[in-house]
Amino acid sequence: MTTPFRAGFACLVGRPNAGKSTLTNALVGQKVAITSSKPQTTRHTIRGIANTEAGQLVLVDTPGLHKPRTLLGERLNDLVRETLLEVDVIGFCLPADQRPGPGDQFIAAELAELQRARRRPVVALVTKIDKVDKQRLAEHLIAVDQLGSWDAIVPCSATRGDQVAEVAEVLVSYLPESPPLYPEGHLTDEPKAVMIAELVREAALEGVRDELPHSLAVVVEEMVPREDRPEDNPLLDVRVNVFVERQSQKAIVIGRGGARLREVGTQARTQIEALLGQRVYLDLHVKVAKDWQRDPKQLQRLGF
Repeated sequence: MTTPFRAGFACLVGRPNAGKSTLTNALVGQKVAITSSKPQTTRHTIRGIANTEAGQLVLVDTPGLHKPRTLLGERLNDLVRETLLEVDVIGFCLPADQRPGPGDQFIAAELAELQRARRRPVVALVTKIDKVDKQRLAEHLIAVDQLGSWDAIVPCSATRGDQVAEVAEVLVSYLPESPPLYPEGHLTDEPKAVMIAELVREAALEGVRDELPHSLAVVVEEMVPREDRPEDNPLLDVRVNVFVERQSQKAIVIGRGGARLREVGTQARTQIEALLGQRVYLDLHVKVAKDWQRDPKQLQRLGF
């Protein structure tokens, strides 16, 4: 008897900075979701596609579920809830180096409610196990077990690659029998402009103060091939606007004499060229959109 092939959608949830994006990238085997040491960096549901012998796992990465303080926060939570209703299996990420806290209890309660309303398998994924010793890990696994009713618990380390294949195997086992949903070699169905915007945001977030992650929005204004270039050496002109909420934040992103923005441009361009497989001229502009997180019109204009 051959094992039937399975394909479907999995959603990774967890509070901000629980390792969801890093795990998505490890499962896919390539960078499709932005990662940052700053919490709350993911704003779009990014689909990464992980292919195994047993099945095809389409990963939907979401913002961290959190108690919202702004209109943006409320919209991000709504986005997560909508996504949870549409997937086949949910992976709840709980980092091993932090004890389960109020944020995790809030998510566990949301998931319990979802399980009651519409049965969905939930797998507890204990991330970042490379950061703790065996004793601490054992204590954490017991605490996670007591937090809710999980279909399985899988410890893993996305950065070290420990048990990443097992995570894929367990998640795939809960998918429906189905032929592949995407052709082989397909890694994400995100539009290129969205991924470019995310890569610029990631570069802009590195090394800036804690107040900026929520205040940064990035919009790709245009992507046009440079005219009169030889066919074997094309160049793509990419114009990108980085929006902040206050003039003081604009100064932080630009840096002294524009040094910080040049650094951001260099880092982002390298990643964008790797993504597109061609040379890119990246034209970055920083603009102020006053208090955009609280303004419905501006949120819509910036794609939320």
